Amino acid sequence: MKRQLCYLLAALALGACSQPKQMLTISVSNDLPISRQGELVELSMEQVSKQLQLKETDDLVLTDADGNELPYQLTYDEKLLFAADVQPSSAAYYTLRPGTPTVQQSVIACGRQYPERLDDMAWENDKVGFRAYGPALQACGERGFGYDLFPKRGTSEPVLETLYADELDSLHWVKYRELAAQDKAKAAEYLKTFSYHVDHGYGMDCYAVGSTLGGGVAALLEGEEIVYPWCYDTYEILDNGPLRFTVRLTFKPMTVGSDTAVVERRLITLDAGSHLNRTVVTYEGLSEQHPIVAGFALHNAEPVVVADQQAGYITYVDPTTGPNQGEIYVGAAFPVRLQKAGTVLFTPEERKQHSNAYGHLLGEGIYEPDGQFLYYWGFGWSHSDMPDAAAWNAYMKEFTQKMNHPLQVNVK
Repeated sequence: MKRQLCYLLAALALGACSQPKQMLTISVSNDLPISRQGELVELSMEQVSKQLQLKETDDLVLTDADGNELPYQLTYDEKLLFAADVQPSSAAYYTLRPGTPTVQQSVIACGRQYPERLDDMAWENDKVGFRAYGPALQACGERGFGYDLFPKRGTSEPVLETLYADELDSLHWVKYRELAAQDKAKAAEYLKTFSYHVDHGYGMDCYAVGSTLGGGVAALLEGEEIVYPWCYDTYEILDNGPLRFTVRLTFKPMTVGSDTAVVERRLITLDAGSHLNRTVVTYEGLSEQHPIVAGFALHNAEPVVVADQQAGYITYVDPTTGPNQGEIYVGAAFPVRLQKAGTVLFTPEERKQHSNAYGHLLGEGIYEPDGQFLYYWGFGWSHSDMPDAAAWNAYMKEFTQKMNHPLQVNVK
């Protein structure tokens, strides 16, 4: 009888070992004395699948320490992405198990190409919106090098579809031209009802780009001259929400020094809740080391800037393009120590060539052949959740701390 009982216990133990693990515990640790709320963290889906012995058809349920179900996203590079809330110098715990999710995640970070607007690539999250100019604009001969900015307010919902739809509605423009032929003042008032250059309660386009780096573009230097990238040539949207948007932009071959077929690629990622894009820039066909800069056009003669080379970030107060539109606070953060940080002003003749901008605020690094240049760039708006420059500078300072001290994720 005793021998049979031992056989039974051994069989049960062997069966238990062969059964799939039904739950993973995820710890997210914060080593900074500041709160980390809604910050996105990643798990390797390869690791999750292996540890839970998942089948291709299996879904997952994610919960916090109180048992509340949380939304997540599976990304193109096989990561499981979710928003963590972690107190200062502390850890938060989450559980992941096979099951059918019941929480529906609304789309927060998303974007698309707008062929109806000269191939704009535009994207947004709950805080901010952006666009990069496309091949149709370049074919028109317009020199649009930089990123454009869409300040948002009053909503966390996507608004770019609405802004573009109203701006590009052909019936609006037919009526506008009819009015303009009779009364230009009435036409101007009507234009305000549908233009995305007017704030209708949820944001607008009030940022000037022109033939500058605009709102955060990176570019190589040839000597002291910026090698301006033109509009992107092709694109690939890799993630399109609900929590992360990722697009890869590829540019036509260009000449840099003795290299005549240098191809630039940008991998741009915008996460829910962030004012900044994470961007990785690479140059295929570049044979020599080059300085590389990233920064912003200066639109006033006495710019208010912060250029903290030691901390690794730059900021600037942009005056916007019209009255009563507040201020746009732009900034970039650099994980690698900068070689230089500061303003480079245009001569009067250069101003004419660069849409009357006064110069650039730049952070400068070094690009190595077959390497990459990683940086973060974005903005806040005084009509939204950044009341003044002090709030924006505090945000950027804290962001660089978080950038240099990422949340640590462990799975058991």
